[in-house]
Amino acid sequence: MALIHICVMFALLLSADASAADDQPQREIRFAVAAQFPPFQSRDPQGQLIGLNIELGNALCVQMNARCIWVDQVLAEDFTSLEARKFDAIMGMAPTSQRRRWVSFTDNLYPFTTRLVARSTSGLQPRAVSLRGKRVGVLLGSNREAFALSAWAPGGVIVKSFWLNSELVRSLIAGEIDATLQGTVEIREALLDTEDGHDFDFAGPAVSSALLGDGVAIAVRKPDTALRNELNCALEQLKQSGEYLRIIQPYRLDAVPAEQ
Repeated sequence: MALIHICVMFALLLSADASAADDQPQREIRFAVAAQFPPFQSRDPQGQLIGLNIELGNALCVQMNARCIWVDQVLAEDFTSLEARKFDAIMGMAPTSQRRRWVSFTDNLYPFTTRLVARSTSGLQPRAVSLRGKRVGVLLGSNREAFALSAWAPGGVIVKSFWLNSELVRSLIAGEIDATLQGTVEIREALLDTEDGHDFDFAGPAVSSALLGDGVAIAVRKPDTALRNELNCALEQLKQSGEYLRIIQPYRLDAVPAEQ
């Protein structure tokens, strides 16, 4: 209830600001995004940004009476550029304990699960003892890479990092790696729901760890509490209006958080 009251106050302030600044340039919020990870963020054949994170970011900006500026990055976890104010926030990042040392996070935009994927006949399980001597692919700089290097590599698991999901998936299909640790929605889009994915499946249960996190949020500079609070309020208002569910439902997330 406290959040709702705070959001009402923000809405009144934004309304007053908008009325007082009708002739002023619209406020801009610069979101960094690595546009290489469908269905969350990528580019269509025309070069336009598409995906769940893009839709949510644009909706948040509309709610905040702001204009979204998208800054395409090679790596999502570019905290140095965030601190240098090359952008205002990083869109779509798991708020893990390690990352919280450097940045502040909004409330989770949506949940996600992490799964091991391998050939259906592999018999592999997401445990170091099962994966000893096996080659597990992860995305470079991802929370899955951090987890695999910390939890599995000391047990003899060979962790191979890739810049792009497409490269990782090609290596899995070709047998150059034995499995991949991925976000559930991401790997369904990249492999399991495709023609090449018929011989592959989730191997064992979902993997849980503080290094992986359990949701996706927006990262902001630690001093930017006002921006973080505004984003949280805008997210709450999207949920209250039903716009949140309209955006998120087509993406087949494992679970959709209940509206507050």
